[in-house]
Amino acid sequence: MEQKNWARVRELVGYLRYDTAAELAKLNEIWELDRVFTNYLLPQQKLLSKQRHGAKVTKKHDAPATPHQRAIRHERMHKRPVIQMNAAFKRIKPGALSRQILALTGQLETLALAKKPAPLKPVNRAWNN
Repeated sequence: MEQKNWARVRELVGYLRYDTAAELAKLNEIWELDRVFTNYLLPQQKLLSKQRHGAKVTKKHDAPATPHQRAIRHERMHKRPVIQMNAAFKRIKPGALSRQILALTGQLETLALAKKPAPLKPVNRAWNN
């Protein structure tokens, strides 16, 4: 489920209906790759404060950082998870990851569009005059 319009979910997989086991398998592959892409490569800004002055709202954000960067900077983070995350980050090839996600979304769309509804049978009606 997405929390707002045009969130990452719809941006990746669109608005088609996915209700078969094959589509679920593709979606799970996409979500796993997107998790890596989002957590290691997409910087986000966190809202620090919001002040209202009449009708005007002033928001202050921190510097953009990826969830990975925020996690390794956290003061209570243990050394072993940081080492594992840094090793995983070094193995990421952004271009290849992006191409793999695009290929999977194309396959998912192909699967969804291949499902054709049953054709409607014409109704024979005898018109009495």
